[in-house]
Amino acid sequence: MDPNYLDGDYLIIDEISYRLGEPKRSDVIVFRYPLDPSQFFIKRIVGLPGETIEISNGQIYVYSEDVSDERILLDESEYLEDIYTPGNLTIVLEEEEYFVLGDNRDASSDSRKWGELNEKYITGRAWLRAWPIKRLGAVD
Repeated sequence: MDPNYLDGDYLIIDEISYRLGEPKRSDVIVFRYPLDPSQFFIKRIVGLPGETIEISNGQIYVYSEDVSDERILLDESEYLEDIYTPGNLTIVLEEEEYFVLGDNRDASSDSRKWGELNEKYITGRAWLRAWPIKRLGAVD
């Protein structure tokens, strides 16, 4: 998840609010890797249940279930600079399915490689960075 999260960062995960509410687009989540649930991954939610996600020419487009004929370009400039998302794919998300991507898009093992993430694998949302001290603070 470089540049926003680095190896050795100690994160406190909010598990409670995710049991009471819905994960949101751009949330950074910790989850069990669907192909090997003994491993934990950290990724950013890009697509929500019922949406269609398209990656084309380095851009991410979202088709909402409410407006299926209109695609919206996903703006990630709030948390990523000069982002280019490699790959070409279109994926339709069913109920309880999410599309997740790592912030380091060139080197990330994410939904582009292993498919959608079922909600049952989500542990919680990254909430607070506790270590290193110089980076202590709430996670956006």
